[in-house]
Amino acid sequence: MTKNTTAGLGIFAKYLTLWVIICMIAGVLIGRFVPFVPEFLGTFEYANVSIPIAILIWVMIYPMMLKVDFKSVKYVGKNPKGLVLTWVVNWLIKPFTMFAIAAFFFYIVFSALIPPELARDYLIGAVLLGAAPCTAMVFVWSHLTKGNAAYTVVQVATNDLIILVAFVPIVGFLLGIGGISIPWATLFLSVVLFVVIPLLCGVITRMYLIRRKGEEYFTKTFLPKFDNITIAGLLLTLVIIISYQGTVITENPLHILLIAVPLIIQTILIFCIAYGAGWFLNLPHGIAAPAGMIGASNFFELAVAVSIALYGTNSPVALATIVGVLVEVPVMLMLVKFANATKDRFLNRELDQC
Repeated sequence: MTKNTTAGLGIFAKYLTLWVIICMIAGVLIGRFVPFVPEFLGTFEYANVSIPIAILIWVMIYPMMLKVDFKSVKYVGKNPKGLVLTWVVNWLIKPFTMFAIAAFFFYIVFSALIPPELARDYLIGAVLLGAAPCTAMVFVWSHLTKGNAAYTVVQVATNDLIILVAFVPIVGFLLGIGGISIPWATLFLSVVLFVVIPLLCGVITRMYLIRRKGEEYFTKTFLPKFDNITIAGLLLTLVIIISYQGTVITENPLHILLIAVPLIIQTILIFCIAYGAGWFLNLPHGIAAPAGMIGASNFFELAVAVSIALYGTNSPVALATIVGVLVEVPVMLMLVKFANATKDRFLNRELDQC
């Protein structure tokens, strides 16, 4: 990790993998030696949803929704090529390659190491990760690759709109292929709770504050207040989830590594597809690099939220989504470094070409 690569990250985001590891260790220790803590938190549930975790998930997702400027959607038609690339990679390629790669490793390559029931649950977690493209961290990856900030906003905003209508059908379809029963009502409810409502709250808050105090106040004063809140909420959520998983992890530590393998391969593959297609389509680097980053990274906050709502905090499905958090930051920083090193391959390309 070079200084230039990590300069745009705060202390939490820069060392997110380290914090995740620390939180996993803390969660395991709590689950093993202070079991009354997860037992007590488990009493605060409604309709199989943990109230403390639901609150923390809102703490994670709401600040991200504040950053999305949906007014930018009106500029979609001006430079469509880069947007079409983002949509195709994220919704017609990524979920299906994730399913194929994860199923291949969990059911075939690791069949002697992972029982069929766990393989199914890990596959579900991988599908939830693959069906949700990144929303917030992609702004960081775009900044680190000197991406076109305005265009990145449009890419993210349109992806968020697509999530509203595509996430549930894609997840349902892929789980159906895998022979997994689909709790449709809970799946729809999860999207409403953890996407639609935070999205509406973020849009309303953004519009209200900009109208009352101006865009400069909103961007430079209000938004920075939330810089570390999302990651803090994520880390606290991990501690609670892992406390339920303490026995599973200590008895199967190898599974963390096994889950990580297909997730890492998928991340690199999707980046190569999107970034390579951007070069082939003659896109400028400031659009091709963020397109690759959006495809490669995941909206892991949503994946964690839905896994908990569908299968509970102590499920292997939730564990698989947590491993996605663990591996994402170091892999994405590696891809940022690669994108910056190959920037000269995109010279003399203009925005109006895309």
